[in-house]
Amino acid sequence: MNSKPITVPRLAEMKQRGEKIVALTAYDYLLASLLDQAGVDVVLVGDSGAMVFSGRQSTLPLTMNEAMYHCKAVRRGISHALLVADMPFLSYQVRPIEAVKNAGRFFKEAEVEAVKIEGGTSMVGAVEHIVEAGMPVMGHLGLTPQSINKFGGYEVRGKGKEEAQQLVNDAVALESAGAFAIVLEKIPADLARAITEKLKIPTIGIGAGPFCDGQILVTHDMLGLYEKFRPQFVRRYLEGATLIKQACGQYCEDVRQGSFPNIEESF
Repeated sequence: MNSKPITVPRLAEMKQRGEKIVALTAYDYLLASLLDQAGVDVVLVGDSGAMVFSGRQSTLPLTMNEAMYHCKAVRRGISHALLVADMPFLSYQVRPIEAVKNAGRFFKEAEVEAVKIEGGTSMVGAVEHIVEAGMPVMGHLGLTPQSINKFGGYEVRGKGKEEAQQLVNDAVALESAGAFAIVLEKIPADLARAITEKLKIPTIGIGAGPFCDGQILVTHDMLGLYEKFRPQFVRRYLEGATLIKQACGQYCEDVRQGSFPNIEESF
């Protein structure tokens, strides 16, 4: 792993060199430190933590204080990766000045290096104000989980010609507003490629095919820890839930049978 820390300008250089960007999510110190040691380029403290960490049914209930808690814990675990905080629902949509103040809390209190917000042209004002205040912003287009009640489900976005063109327009608008990168979630691969080729800033895909400048997954999905659903676009690199249940089951059996602890494990 290159020990040089990842920065916003370095991500732009990676796109120019055709070097893929690797991103994953984390919500606690231990997992963050493991991702950092593994060589992940971007660690996102995602609002997905509302579901995979706190057991809620969507990302919407995550509060600023909860997000701040997770960011502070993750900050302690990473020294190489770029730390990005997901701004919670209604922390940036109401007024640009509120977006700036809430973004500022992440930078000042949790020492993040960027924030991520969902939405296209309607969020340009918020992006511009946050960037003008000296804080890097990552955009997020396609399936935006904070708008799940508007969409009515987790279906692929941008399949129709009109919506596809709107996503292209949104991406261009976010770039013009100063976003340094854009997450493209659950859109057709050809559309993701068209957006990626049109933009100077990096795109990071999740369920958006292989043509983006980088990829991100929810770590708990990738490790097989979250069992409630298994998206088609997730490749499981570990059946973590199965392994943990097996290990804990063995521990239960050993304790109940009196084989743990043994003499060597005693003082």
